[in-house]
Amino acid sequence: MTLELDGHSLTLTDLADYLGHPSDVRLGASARSAMETSAANVTKILTRGEAVYGINTGFGALASKRIADGDLATLQYNLVRSHAAGVGDPLADTVVRLMLILKANGLATGYSGARPALAEATLALANASVMPNIPERGSVGASGDLAPLAHLALALIGEGEATQKGKPLHNAEVMRAAGLEPLVLQPKEGLALLNGTQLSTALAILGLIRGERLLGSAVVAGALSVEALAGSHAPFDEHIHNARGQHGQSIVAAAFRRLLEKSEIWRNHENCDRVQDPYSTRCQPQVLGAVWDTLAHAAAVLEREANGATDNPLVFEDRIISGGNFHAEPIAMVSDFMAIALAEVGSIAERRIDTFMRGINPALPAFLAHTPGLESGFMLAHVTAAALASENKTLAHPASVDTISTSAGQEDHVSMGPWAGHKLQRIADNVARIIAIELVVAAAALDMQRPLKAGAKLEAVHERIRAIVPPASADRRHDRDIAALAECIEAGDIARRLPTDAWQTPLA
Repeated sequence: MTLELDGHSLTLTDLADYLGHPSDVRLGASARSAMETSAANVTKILTRGEAVYGINTGFGALASKRIADGDLATLQYNLVRSHAAGVGDPLADTVVRLMLILKANGLATGYSGARPALAEATLALANASVMPNIPERGSVGASGDLAPLAHLALALIGEGEATQKGKPLHNAEVMRAAGLEPLVLQPKEGLALLNGTQLSTALAILGLIRGERLLGSAVVAGALSVEALAGSHAPFDEHIHNARGQHGQSIVAAAFRRLLEKSEIWRNHENCDRVQDPYSTRCQPQVLGAVWDTLAHAAAVLEREANGATDNPLVFEDRIISGGNFHAEPIAMVSDFMAIALAEVGSIAERRIDTFMRGINPALPAFLAHTPGLESGFMLAHVTAAALASENKTLAHPASVDTISTSAGQEDHVSMGPWAGHKLQRIADNVARIIAIELVVAAAALDMQRPLKAGAKLEAVHERIRAIVPPASADRRHDRDIAALAECIEAGDIARRLPTDAWQTPLA
């Protein structure tokens, strides 16, 4: 299946599907026409002899320096070379793929003054799985993600590095591996490649896609914990959630009701004298529902950004206007918001793990050890979850409240959007492992409820866990089990077990 870009209608679902199953991406006819018109407008406006930022002037604090007509192409090459100042490890291929698609779609809006050849070259790299080597650090998320995008541009002009299925590529062989010769830049085109929020947006979108899977997995794991703890089903009653009217809360509660239905365990204890469960169990719809709402808000912002013109200056029919669409503040803020939300997913899951350790259900032995004292059970698995949850609390400190002046004070307020996105990825890593620990622990506790069974949906989840983590009758190492289940969570296998008739994706 081919994904066609027109600069206006790319959806987050398109991107999630593309990352799961990369396919050919091409530039649509309407986008090609818009880009041709935009490039022609640059030529037309330059013939007037006007000073136009970044086309016949210097950049940043050097904007007052006028450039001779004969040096306009050299100016674009100098921009790319001088701005390739990134440091750190190369970005993951998944992030680079997203950057390539987002950059092409941004150019396709027809406001950058760039020829279709630039977008087509960018897509050629993605289609051939040629991933430019882009250092992960060096952008403050304003004036565009300049350093990372400069390294992408180096690959396009035959002066960068890339890998193709593990094979290193250098200079001109990068584009030749994608079936093209290196680009020859024209006025405005180097700046068009460098200006934009594509790194900030790619990290945020990846965090959102991962966040959706983690939220779904947390609902499944939380429901399994309710059963394994012999918890009450009453807190998920729809009357409670209708009385409050929060959208995400109602969606999450409905998913819990479907997961918990037809449970032998619940029927066995429905008349017990335990009045209320701890908050980490009974307040799951309220907490995870707030996460759902946060992800839905982020999705709306990010889908707009994926289809927006984040270049500067922007090219219109009769003039070129300098502005600030490159400022990644909207992306930085939603990345921070998602980081806070996912940290809470991990925090409340860690609290549920703790309830298994300290006998909330008196039928369960301490730490779920078969012989407490001789064995430690899941004592240290919980400590690991606690360590990760605590780490997330530091990582969730907002990046977007920071700023630092650059370019001799010309660029005196920045978003720190890339750092917000990098922190979001680290939090997602930690949350996947916390949920994995909850699944391991809840599955062991469910085994101790036998011969009683949970409902069919949760028994299927238990069966999937047991296919990865066999039951143990004595102490065993937990690290490999946690890693295997975290991989399963990241692949979406646990979230896919949500009842489709009671779950809505926040990406839509």
